[in-house]
Amino acid sequence: MDVNQIKQCLQADPFRMEVLKYAASLNLNDWCIGAGFVRNLVWDHYHGFTQTTSLNDIDVIYFDSTNIAPEYDKLLEEKLNDMTSLPWSVKNQARMHLKHQHTPYQSTLDAMSYWVECETAIGARFSSKGELEIISPFELASLSDHTITMNQRFAQPKVFRQRIEQKQWLSIWPKLVINE
Repeated sequence: MDVNQIKQCLQADPFRMEVLKYAASLNLNDWCIGAGFVRNLVWDHYHGFTQTTSLNDIDVIYFDSTNIAPEYDKLLEEKLNDMTSLPWSVKNQARMHLKHQHTPYQSTLDAMSYWVECETAIGARFSSKGELEIISPFELASLSDHTITMNQRFAQPKVFRQRIEQKQWLSIWPKLVINE
C-alpha cells in the first residue's frame, strides 16, 4: 500500500477524518496523529476487515520546544475531550527524549524515528493548505509487507516482543509477520 492508497483509506473513514479535524483545531506545531491510527487501518485493510479495529488511544503528537510542560499536554487533552470523548493521548515530542535518555529530538519526525516498531512510526495530518499528509521517518514498505519490524535505530528486543504480546497484534491480525 503506497501513500496515496493510505490517504484513500483514511479519506474513506469518516471517523478518522473527523478525528483529524479535532486534532487540527488545536493548531499545534509539527503535529500528527500517529501510531495505531494509521497502522491499524492499513493492517485492517490487508486483512479484509469490514470494520476497523477499535483504537486503544488516539496519539496526537507535536513538537514545541518553547513549552515542554506535561501539564500543557493534559490541557490539550481536556480541550479535545470537550469536543468529543475519545481516548486522547497528547504528547509533545520536544520533551520525550528525556524519558528515553536520548539527545534532544529536532522534530516530530525525528522523535518518531526512535519508536519501537517501524510500522508504528507513521502519522497523518493536514498540511497548512488543508491537504491530508502521511509522514514517517521510514519507508512504508514494511507496513505494506505486513510485517512488525523492530526499529534498529533504537533496538529493544524485549520491549518489542512485550508490545506485540500485550497488544495482541498477532491475534488481531494473524497474517502479520514479525521481523526482528
